[in-house]
Amino acid sequence: AVKSLRAVTQAIVKAHRKRRPVIFGIGAHVIKVGLAPIITDLMERRIITAVAMNGAGIIHDFELAFLGHTSEEVDAEIDEGRFGMAEETGRILNEAIVRGAKDGYGLGEAIGRYMNQTADHFPNLAVSILSTGARLGIPVTVHVAVGTDIIHMHPSADGAAIGELVRAPGLGVCT
Repeated sequence: AVKSLRAVTQAIVKAHRKRRPVIFGIGAHVIKVGLAPIITDLMERRIITAVAMNGAGIIHDFELAFLGHTSEEVDAEIDEGRFGMAEETGRILNEAIVRGAKDGYGLGEAIGRYMNQTADHFPNLAVSILSTGARLGIPVTVHVAVGTDIIHMHPSADGAAIGELVRAPGLGVCT
């Protein structure tokens, strides 16, 4: 694993020195286990030029910025029928999605902008990849499958708005 990490690090350094794009593709666990501050630091330094994440990534990113931790452990909650029932996560993210659809943003940009506009509700905003991307103009694309994430189960979920955001033009596009 160390050899792989060194090879990836060398490739990133080489690309950055040649002024080539460095695009990070990540799953949600990268965020959940606490690596977001490393990614946001590399974004701030303009080493990472774009990030692509899955739908669960927005949930972990949001909850870390909002609460300082994620709300649930899948293994502990799913058998009890409680997984995905965090009220605030579903309500606030779906509000951001509806706003973003009206404003014509992509999903990543919509949530990042929402968090930046309501920064007083996010005491840990500095660790947010979405917020950092929106603030710096670095694309953060979200590649979501509708119906697979916990926020899609929330009563405020708007399938039309979600669909609009995953096809929106501009920064934060998910194609």
